[in-house]
Order: sequence, then structure tokens, then C-alpha cells
Amino acid sequence: MAGLAGRTLIMSGGSRGIGEAIALRAARDGASIALIAKTAEPHAKLPGTIYTAAKSIEAAGGNALPIVGDVRDDEGVAAAVERTVSQFGGIDIVVNNASAIDLTPTEAVSMKRYDLMQQINARGSFLLSKLSIPYLRKSTNPHILTLSPPIALDPKWFVSGHLAYTIAKYSMSLVTVGLSAELRSDGIAVNSLWPRTTIATAAVRNVLGADLAERSRVPQIMADAAHLILTEPSAETTGNFFIDDEVLAAAGVTDFAPYRLCEREEDLELDIWVDTRG
Repeated sequence: MAGLAGRTLIMSGGSRGIGEAIALRAARDGASIALIAKTAEPHAKLPGTIYTAAKSIEAAGGNALPIVGDVRDDEGVAAAVERTVSQFGGIDIVVNNASAIDLTPTEAVSMKRYDLMQQINARGSFLLSKLSIPYLRKSTNPHILTLSPPIALDPKWFVSGHLAYTIAKYSMSLVTVGLSAELRSDGIAVNSLWPRTTIATAAVRNVLGADLAERSRVPQIMADAAHLILTEPSAETTGNFFIDDEVLAAAGVTDFAPYRLCEREEDLELDIWVDTRG
């Protein structure tokens, strides 16, 4: 497929960062995008709201449906799915973008934070996907894309000081493993996408620091990779754990300099659960 014109995406999160970049890339094709996010009011340290994202989507050429909601709320997510179908006529693509992060070591992390990450990351991805399945079955090229890493069982990822976060993100990836098998016969593509390097978002600057953000790539690399995945034939593209620059390289991209903030590739910071520079 050449693009996403006429397609409908429903995305968790998306008021800023990688999610917003993916939405804007789809909007430039003329797609319709429903965003489910909690950010109705500006945050002191995190610029952007669901409404500013919606305006940007419209300005880019897409149609936007901002829905203030919480992916932990069963009834709220169900209502958001129904609103999306009512306004746009169906659902072609689900993007599980909402995610909570806490890198606190095991002994110090609170169970409240542990539960929050599980509820948003794993349960939220499962719920939005589950409720969208009946509509995805009616699509001519249905996709579910979850922003989660390949599952690597190297012990270093379990002694790295953020076990609770690792469990939460791997739980999202297990949704991909399970649904890709379960929905294969329906022709629904279910994949995950993860960045090779850290991505310069406001959250990265706040959690990991400005210095690391300067050794990162920009969100557009994830948006461009997601666009390539979501325009592939769904029956032929499922059960994968994609890395952003590998997707672009396979499509013929050879110059990644426009995506990085630092001068040299070797100065880029690898993201969690990524071992090599490609």
C-alpha cells in the first residue's frame, strides 16, 4: 500500500513525543487518528496536550478525534473505540503507545508504581487491542503496532536496576507474541517496534537527563519506521519485533544523520534491551 490515506488509527497516548510523531506522519497521508490520552491540561515539564496534538494532526492534513481518557478504564476505552468507529466508520490500525516508566531498583520501587506500569503498559495494550479486534477484522489491511522491545533474556537486563520496568515492557511484548499467533488466520498484523537508540523526547530529558537526550535520535525516525510497517500487507507482516533503523535500512535509507542530534553515529546512546549499533 502506498500510504495511509483513508485509514483510521486509534492510538493510546500520542499527546507528545513518539506517539505524536507517528500520528503526524499518518496525518500527512490524510489518515484519521483518534487519540486516547489523559493530558487535557499542560504539564509543567511535559509540553503538549491531547488538544494541541489534535490541532497539529489537522494542520498536517489528517482528521483528529481527541478523547480524554485512561487506558486503565475498561468502560472508557470501550467508549473511545465506539466513538472512533462512529466518527470515522471503522478502525484499521491500533497503536499501543501509552507507557509508564520508572527506573527505580527493585528494593526501592513502590508497588503502586509497579502496578501503574503493569496497568498502563501491559493491560492497556491488551485492552485496546482486544476491543478493536471486531473492527480490525473488517479492515482491508489491519495492523496492531505496540511500542515495546524484543524480549531478551540476557541476565544483564534483569540486574540493570530497573526490573519492574523490564517486566512491564516485556509484558507489552508478550501481547504481540500472543496476538500475532491468535490473529494470524484473520490477516491482522501484530508487531512491535523499538528504537535502537534513545529518542529525544521531553520524558527522556526529564527522566534520564538532557545530556543523554543530546546523544539521541529524534522521534521522526520512529514515525517513519512505523509508517513503513503500517503500510505493508498485513497478512505478510506479523509477529515481528522491529528495530527502527533496520526497518528504514530495509526500505533503502542509508543516511541516518538527519535523525540524530549528536554529530557522530558512534556517540549515540543505545536504548534499553538493544545490544548493538546495527
